[in-house]
Amino acid sequence: MKFTELNLPAEVQEGIDAMGFSTLTPVQEQSIPLVLDQKDVAAQAQTGTGKTAAFLISLFARLLTDSKPSDRAPRALILAPTRELVVQITEDAAGLGQFCDFRIQSIFGGVDYEKQRRALQDGVDIVVATPGRLIDYVKQRAVSLAGIETLVIDEADRMFDMGFIRDLRYIMRKLPPFDRRQTMLFSATLSRRVMELAYEFMDLAEKVKVAPENVTAEQVEEVLYHVGRREKFALLMGLLKKEPAECVMLFVNTKREAERLAGRLRANGFKAALISGDIPQKKRMRILDDFKEGRIHFLVGTDVASRGIHVDGVTHVINYDLPQDREDYVHRIGRTARAGATGKAISFADEDLVYYLADIEDYIGHQIPSVFPEDSDFCHDYKPFKPGKKTSRGRPSSGAGGGKAKDGKPRRRRPRRRSKNKAPKSSGGKQTT
Repeated sequence: MKFTELNLPAEVQEGIDAMGFSTLTPVQEQSIPLVLDQKDVAAQAQTGTGKTAAFLISLFARLLTDSKPSDRAPRALILAPTRELVVQITEDAAGLGQFCDFRIQSIFGGVDYEKQRRALQDGVDIVVATPGRLIDYVKQRAVSLAGIETLVIDEADRMFDMGFIRDLRYIMRKLPPFDRRQTMLFSATLSRRVMELAYEFMDLAEKVKVAPENVTAEQVEEVLYHVGRREKFALLMGLLKKEPAECVMLFVNTKREAERLAGRLRANGFKAALISGDIPQKKRMRILDDFKEGRIHFLVGTDVASRGIHVDGVTHVINYDLPQDREDYVHRIGRTARAGATGKAISFADEDLVYYLADIEDYIGHQIPSVFPEDSDFCHDYKPFKPGKKTSRGRPSSGAGGGKAKDGKPRRRRPRRRSKNKAPKSSGGKQTT
């Protein structure tokens, strides 16, 4: 089905054409007509299926069709679980809505608080937000949600996983009743708890299920290597020598391992950077921009980066650590082979994490092709990376022996000078005067 068959407003169609879209994806074909028919929609769709464009196109068409209020209070609210996803949705909205006269404002933590507050007070049409920061502004009366006509909840299942359900319920109680607004809910799974939310806050939502034959995208070439934990980096170096790649996302399970892996890659001449949950938001956005622009070729991340990041041209996803949550496997490898492109997902199963493989394969519905690497697959002549401990002044510690002098001999410690004003301690009992 073509977008031109939907009879969309001219401004929306121009944005679609400018973005290069022509044919609807399955989730778009099923959900957009329902929304245009003013029905609530609860859609199940995996990442990379075009669901963001589905709700943005529907939202723009709905707002353009209805009369526009003069006070420019928020008319639409899009809620997402992560900052990266908010940024991505805002960028997509700016592209698809470039011919629409809408003010779109992203709201999330870690960036200028007052700047976002002033933007809300100046007037916006569409707010894209994480729940926490938005609640702050609502409680301070910096923004009113009483005029919201359309609500979008993206990745509802992730909202539950990240503990946002209480915040989500608080926000939804500040909105007009469900019979006076339209609601779209998108989730990787329409689980019981997600549907309970739909029954409570939506008006007889129409279910849309886009369940592909394979949970993972068909264009992803998957391969799994059985390898010892201490040999993973040597295997990674060997694979990169055999199969050069310039846009790679690597996933690990802990921040400590992410720091170590990024450091080892840089030590061996690779342009690599780290992204994790406790990196300041401005720095994270700068790193993502560098990765998108090709100034960084390898992005190492924990699972905070597995959702909401859409970088065109990611050729490889490498699960350096096999994920402990089976759904995270799908979200990780969904960073490649997006929108019809092809990509490769390489996973390392070591002796500690191989036990999660059966659960992952049961979830995705197929076995991951696995191999045992040959000796020629390893590259052991890499440069070691050993971050040294630093003193409070930032210089490497010299150790207990005081380090070495220029002639190579051990330094001799200087005796401590006793203060003239302090009386020496006696061998026992009280000090003498």
